[in-house]
Amino acid sequence: MDFTKVIYEIEDKYLSPYACKSKDTKGRVFPITPCNLRTEFQRDRDRIIHCKSFRRLKHKTQVFLAPEGDHYRTRLTHTLEVSQIARSIARALRMNEDLVEAISLGHDLGHTPFGHAGERALNRKMRDEGGFSHAAQSLRVVDCVEYDGKGMNLTFEVRDGIVNHTRKGNPATLEGKIVCFSDQIAYLNHDVDDAIRGGVIKATDLPQSVIDTFGNSHGKRIDSMIRDIIENSYGKNAVSPSERAAFAIEDFRKFMFDRVYSSSLAKSEEPKVENMIEMLFDYFLAHMDEMPEFILKSDASDKQKVCDYIATMSDTYLIHVFERIYVPKGWEKL
Repeated sequence: MDFTKVIYEIEDKYLSPYACKSKDTKGRVFPITPCNLRTEFQRDRDRIIHCKSFRRLKHKTQVFLAPEGDHYRTRLTHTLEVSQIARSIARALRMNEDLVEAISLGHDLGHTPFGHAGERALNRKMRDEGGFSHAAQSLRVVDCVEYDGKGMNLTFEVRDGIVNHTRKGNPATLEGKIVCFSDQIAYLNHDVDDAIRGGVIKATDLPQSVIDTFGNSHGKRIDSMIRDIIENSYGKNAVSPSERAAFAIEDFRKFMFDRVYSSSLAKSEEPKVENMIEMLFDYFLAHMDEMPEFILKSDASDKQKVCDYIATMSDTYLIHVFERIYVPKGWEKL
């Protein structure tokens, strides 16, 4: 029995006319044998979950570098929160949940170790090759780096959603747009939650516009933001928050950049991280043979190969590599 036909029938009957139906995918660069159990978007989701880059997210920084405590977010928990929020919105708007989930799970696969500090360092080293952005690198991971350099051969819609997941992105599907807003909802709320836990700010420090619009607790803010997008977008060929919510979100972002992302507590260790990454970049550029074979066999430039290798690293692995190369070993007489 071809179970995918049942799924197509359900989607035709249930999904919004503005949703991206699984049967209407633009497909993959390299065609593969159809599956009679899963749609192409479901297959993409599974490929992402089982890839090495997804597993490494658990040891990559979200905001706070090497926080002491088990309850601070990592890049993996951020990704899961984005997926949960995006699926809630997609289900209410009758969009394609499988497509939303695949984009959400893959959107940060190319993020550097140590969060945006790592991104800044690689951007400087790659300036003469167009710079570095984690969104573009996430697409590069699924196209060229994963599966030992063969790439994951994902569908057009998932790839498009991944590379366009940032605020300035322009995804081709409404499902991709849902992930854009879900990413903002997730990081604003969990980053402020971590900042309060870490003593960087107090809950009462939040802008009054944010409290008045979304509420005065973590759960209320997320619920209000999700509800606003659903109520403002239902039945439309567009996904966006209301005008009032959009203004409050901008106030929220500005507050987070001013008081959290730029705070001395959050930034104090970042210069060390950036120096480490730049030193490793220069080292591997001079010692290309020490990088993995799947990186070396790429047809990219030498700088791009080094960038690919460092961007794949987790925080802990980057420190291990740095210590192996630059920290003197103890000497013991035999």
